[in-house]
Amino acid sequence: MNRIASRIPQTGAEKILARASGKPCVRPGDIVSPEPELVIIHDGYVESAYNELSNLGYRRIARPERVMFVTDHEVAYASPASALRARRIRQIAREWNVGRFFDAGRGGHGHLFPIEAGLVRAGMFLSCYDMHATNFGAVGAVACAPGPEIVSVLATGSVWEQVPATVRVRLQGATGPALTARDVGFHVTRLFADGRLPAHDNRMIEFAGDYAAGLPLSERVALCNSLTEIGVANVWFTPAGDGSIHAGDADAPVEAEVDIDLAGLAPQVALPGGPHLGVDVDEAAGRHVDHAYIGSCGSGMYEDFAAAAALLRGRRIADHVRMFIVPGTVETSLRMARDGLAEVFQQAGAMLLPPGCGPCAGGVMGPLAEGETSISTAATNHAGRFGAKTAQAYLGSPLTVAASALAGRIADPRALMPEREPIR
Repeated sequence: MNRIASRIPQTGAEKILARASGKPCVRPGDIVSPEPELVIIHDGYVESAYNELSNLGYRRIARPERVMFVTDHEVAYASPASALRARRIRQIAREWNVGRFFDAGRGGHGHLFPIEAGLVRAGMFLSCYDMHATNFGAVGAVACAPGPEIVSVLATGSVWEQVPATVRVRLQGATGPALTARDVGFHVTRLFADGRLPAHDNRMIEFAGDYAAGLPLSERVALCNSLTEIGVANVWFTPAGDGSIHAGDADAPVEAEVDIDLAGLAPQVALPGGPHLGVDVDEAAGRHVDHAYIGSCGSGMYEDFAAAAALLRGRRIADHVRMFIVPGTVETSLRMARDGLAEVFQQAGAMLLPPGCGPCAGGVMGPLAEGETSISTAATNHAGRFGAKTAQAYLGSPLTVAASALAGRIADPRALMPEREPIR
């Protein structure tokens, strides 16, 4: 049988999993043991992983040169216990001879700066402790998040994975002023969670269509991030500008294909409880807010802050609102300072925090008090995410958060936006 006749068409993500598993091809449902090119663990799990492996008798890890430790959850140590934990992480990194260690102030958010620095590239397979590693699908990489089972990856170099089925979502239609990919993400997440789209749990969601193809990297990251919390296996874009190397086969079968027309879609707000509770901003408009936050792995890239700064320039946030700006990476923070964005935020009355997760990491920094209300670009907004469990947390795009901070209540950013050409 010749090579053409024996070819089995695959999606781009399936090709990546096949290469990482040493197989010519894989199909949905296959059990594989892919070897990651990079293993990323954040500061919230390093010590427990070390203790677990030590109790099992492991004194070293497999392929330490492929392991990356990232300090992004507790960047500015808020307690003596945090400082001691950070010191312990540094000790573990030395003992295990970890190949890449980005301590506080060295990289930033572990789901953002590896993209910015070129450490995560199209075609790579990664294993990451944190589920929001779906971000890496924005550049055409596949990152599985085995959670605590990542200790098996550290010990042996791999862990079994089941190849997910793919649902292809084609996004079409012109969008109006103030509509961002984060809004689209909340909308799509709501459609999946409500059962108006095919099954999504443990599926690879592949974005396609004219709207998706035209998105810049920051918007692709926002769209990948928005779907994470509903239990998808991964999110994936065909790498921008790559017509063949990492693209899927045109005849590759997928479990389902859906078309979503974005024409007329309003800016979205996710109601307290999760990103899957997206509604038109008008349904939440007027709700008093005490706290606003722009950053996180969903909206922490330079372009997110530039968009928000354009609304805040020359204006002041409401007196009763405390607003936090958290650059996703050290490089983004430096660029904001060079370009004057940091000054815009501070003149508006906002506070700049060091690069990392910010309030999204359990309210370690900039928490909410009992009964307070927040609107932010955080990765999720379930009860207690920012501290007090009785607090209410809404999610929006950087534009919606900025407009709401100015108004002191949830507000539609379109009223502050200049007219612009729609995205097609």
